[in-house]
Amino acid sequence: MKSTKLISSALAMLFCLLTFAQHSSVSEQAKQKTITGIVSDNSGPLPGANVVVKGTTNGVQTNIDGKYSIQANVGETLVFSFIGLEDQSKKVGASNIINVKLKESKHNLEEVVVQGYRTISSDYENDYSNHFKGKAILDEKARPLNSRPNAASIQTLNGQLAGVNIINSNVQPGNSSSVIIRGVGSINSNPDPLYILDGVPVKSDDFRKLNPNSIKSVDVLKDIAAATQYGNIGKNGVIVINTKNGVFKNLTDKQLKKKLKEIEKENDTLGYINQSIEPAEEEYESFVENAFESPKTGPLSTFSIDVDNASYTNVRRFINNGQTVPKDAVRVEEMMNFFKYQYPQPKNEHPFSINTEYSSCPWNTNNKLVRIGLQGKNIPTENLPASNLVFLIDVSGSMSDMNKLPLVKESLKALVAQLRDEDTIAIVVYAGAAGLVLAPTSGDKKMTIINALDKLNSGGSTAGGAGIQLAYKTAEEHFIKGGNNRVILATDGDFNVGASSDSDMQTLIEEKRKSGVFLTCLGYGMGNYKDSKLETLADKGNGNYAYIDSIQEANRFLVKEFKGSMFAIAKDVKIQIEFNPIHVQAYRLIGYENRKLRPEDFKNDAIDAGELGSGHTVTALYEIIPITTKSDFYNEPSDLKYTKVEPTGTKFNDELATIKFRYKNASPVRSSTSGPDGDKSIELVQVIENKSNAIENASSDFKFCSSVAWFGLKLRGSKLITNTSSDDIKKLAKEGLVNDDEGYKAEFIRLIEGAKSIAKL
Repeated sequence: MKSTKLISSALAMLFCLLTFAQHSSVSEQAKQKTITGIVSDNSGPLPGANVVVKGTTNGVQTNIDGKYSIQANVGETLVFSFIGLEDQSKKVGASNIINVKLKESKHNLEEVVVQGYRTISSDYENDYSNHFKGKAILDEKARPLNSRPNAASIQTLNGQLAGVNIINSNVQPGNSSSVIIRGVGSINSNPDPLYILDGVPVKSDDFRKLNPNSIKSVDVLKDIAAATQYGNIGKNGVIVINTKNGVFKNLTDKQLKKKLKEIEKENDTLGYINQSIEPAEEEYESFVENAFESPKTGPLSTFSIDVDNASYTNVRRFINNGQTVPKDAVRVEEMMNFFKYQYPQPKNEHPFSINTEYSSCPWNTNNKLVRIGLQGKNIPTENLPASNLVFLIDVSGSMSDMNKLPLVKESLKALVAQLRDEDTIAIVVYAGAAGLVLAPTSGDKKMTIINALDKLNSGGSTAGGAGIQLAYKTAEEHFIKGGNNRVILATDGDFNVGASSDSDMQTLIEEKRKSGVFLTCLGYGMGNYKDSKLETLADKGNGNYAYIDSIQEANRFLVKEFKGSMFAIAKDVKIQIEFNPIHVQAYRLIGYENRKLRPEDFKNDAIDAGELGSGHTVTALYEIIPITTKSDFYNEPSDLKYTKVEPTGTKFNDELATIKFRYKNASPVRSSTSGPDGDKSIELVQVIENKSNAIENASSDFKFCSSVAWFGLKLRGSKLITNTSSDDIKKLAKEGLVNDDEGYKAEFIRLIEGAKSIAKL
């Protein structure tokens, strides 16, 4: 009996304990709630910031607007972090909203700039490197470089730059020191960095012997930043030194070649130099620039819009590396469209506004320019549809360089940060064969996606055709009707197994675009870069195309311009213009050589054309020879027997031209029933008045756009420009230097000066 009572008592106690535990569990669950907010810094909302529940693996990243949403319990602590900024902790309390503003980290500042992920301080001249001009970065009260007593210039770096270690093999004055830049290459048996002195690679001894008083500035590059600019030879880091007077300023070509031969004996730097000077393995489609045509014999000019800007970033890469730009790498329309201009938002039911301007031509002063600008409607992020994205990543052997697959991974991580819960990403890779690495995964599992990216390695041949087939198959199987369905291809374009020729790829991609899946091509690397293939894929596959030369460019294209790059609002956009022969003797389209269409293609809805994204701008220029101007660039045919086109009196005397647009609806607005599969074009018509002003009175955007086109024509060696002065191009660009919050226009002006210096070598 006593035993029975004891058992009953034990069971009762166990029941009480279980009941208490259950209530405790329910109570704890009741404390858990959804916390939302915005993470920002001094420049505004911060995309890609990490929000983690302290002591757990529960974490998320902020989206393009700096917003986050996370599950947490009352009393737990959220840790907010971003590279280069101070971590901040907030305890979860009664409020469901926690907004945080992160501050700059004084201790990590240099490390961030070295890696090239974010521009933090005006003390740095570029996003890739530590940079200082005669003062220490960590100690604001430190004496200038040239006032610090050091026997060798190499010692001026000691303790001044994050990740740079100066090791003395012997404490005696004058003995050599080793420089190690912390990064991938530092574990190699020979950890010496590459030294660039006044733009010329030199032996380490040349830097050691340099007088510290002659140094103007020093930049230290490492990891992706170094490889992006200098290839494999920069794997151990790069130290870039600029002197006050220029060490090699007075060297003859013969002396300079001798200097480079000396370097060859020490390391393989010369191999990089030869690759830089003659990018023989890179492929570009050749084309002939547009000539002048008469509105009498060729009354209609028709072309597809182009929102690509790969040519500009590729040109930038050449100039920044001190290389001559290959003529066929320059596509003037892509250079113009890299920049954004201040066109007004559309005010009617159409997805873009139409804007025109008529002024003088800066490179041929007797001629005129007509600027045509489209501004895509800016759709709020919350109104955008769900995305079905498939990453198609080249992991072949040619992608092993640091500025290829490693940069691809970092680029796509930046895009992953923009995902919402309803978005999905799949990962397909190809080398000797194609394979599905990650099945479609929702945007709330960002770490799963990032972990899959981190595991990718390069090796093997490049079965590009098989990869494209599998990527489209994956996208089609998870197709979202009315959604944003897109394949994002990241490669150097070196397809060499299976469907490898440009014509084969074109046929394949034209077939795949019928599925309603859009295409984005991201080009990477140098040396064996195949621009022609990527341009073909983008042009023929309802796609757009960008060349990613750095993590900064990845952030620009995939983060800052996420909506314009990834969400189409109009497709198959065509432009047709008819100039009035009363006023126009001849005209020519500037650029767009690969986008020209036949007049009859304008109304043919089966003919593919370009896509316009949310918030995107498109710009085109026509150069005009007025009817009263005698020009060396055009001679009008005379004494034609059968072709007689007479002006239609004075009925249209106040009109310069009539411009028509056709587009198909691709509205990505959430709940839209039409989706991106509209198959019937809508036509718009607008008249351009015959009212021209001098370029001095033109808009700032007109001046800047014209300067970019002018620079592109000069790089191509155009025979149709009279004035080729770099100083005049630069002057016009400066006059148009407004609305440049990101600094891209100022960077362009520096490129003009850089190209000018290269031409003098």
